Amino acid sequence: MGAVKLILASGSPRRKTLLTGTGVDFEIIESGIPEIRHQDESAGDFALRIAREKALSVSVRFPDTVVLAADTTVECDGVILGKPEDAADARRMLCMLSGKTHTVVTAFALARAGTIVESSPVNSRVTFRRLACAEINAYIATGEPLDKAGAYGIQDAGAGFIVHVEGSHDNVMGLPVSEVLAALRRIGV
Repeated sequence: MGAVKLILASGSPRRKTLLTGTGVDFEIIESGIPEIRHQDESAGDFALRIAREKALSVSVRFPDTVVLAADTTVECDGVILGKPEDAADARRMLCMLSGKTHTVVTAFALARAGTIVESSPVNSRVTFRRLACAEINAYIATGEPLDKAGAYGIQDAGAGFIVHVEGSHDNVMGLPVSEVLAALRRIGV
């Protein structure tokens, strides 16, 4: 990495794991930016705006570093699914995803000195098998879906719901690693 320092503006354990696996040195400083969607904002626009806001929020405090931020959202049948509010919301989301193909959008942004230097949304398509009510309830009882967009994690027990992924597996986990590494190289990190 040379003299350039990288900050991951995320408390997501999945993003930390994915970035650690690349061998890039970084530290974590959460942005604290609320993830509130504007009315009529598309999944891609929402994820990109939040990723950019997170990166800028941390970048203005650490202008000599490169800040990486990301945000993930799920879209199914025109409905945008963020993180569930509670178990009932998780159940609603998983029932909606059952037997269907949906889009996972993870947008990332890189900022330096309070300016966005790279940002992009990345899409993956995920197909779920039909889910029985009992398995949805058992999954929710684990607590796993409560901090994940769309109420599931591809890297955990939720992987058993998936029959097909078109696009990046890492993107569905919350960080499109290949695209992020290419962007970091372009800006000299």
